[in-house]
Amino acid sequence: MIKFVVAYVVAAVAFGILDAIWLRWAGPNLYRPVIGEIMAEEFRAAPAIAFYLIYLVGMVYFAIRPGLEAGSVVTAMLNGAMLGALCYATFDLTSQAVMKVWSTHISLMDIAWGAVATAAASAIATAVTLRVTG
Repeated sequence: MIKFVVAYVVAAVAFGILDAIWLRWAGPNLYRPVIGEIMAEEFRAAPAIAFYLIYLVGMVYFAIRPGLEAGSVVTAMLNGAMLGALCYATFDLTSQAVMKVWSTHISLMDIAWGAVATAAASAIATAVTLRVTG
């Protein structure tokens, strides 16, 4: 059980840092120019926190746990990339289907980001957890 707590915390820190960097750039440079009219004026912390808490459980279960069981950072990274692409595609492609101002380039960049960030956080969490918990 301790290994999953370690994995969750490390993944939270890694993904949080990566996503903060991405959102600081993507907000004004990618999202606001295209979808600014539908963006909230102020950041809403509660839904963001709910997303991260839930998403991290999925990351631990579907990407990090298989990596830990196999003793393989690569397994976690590949599973993380697939999870990230699938989850971000769900949001982006649904948004593109139902919102009049969504753009294909936003979807493509966001899906790629989801894959990269989830892969990296899963790999980092797996490597640290394997080292700390044996």
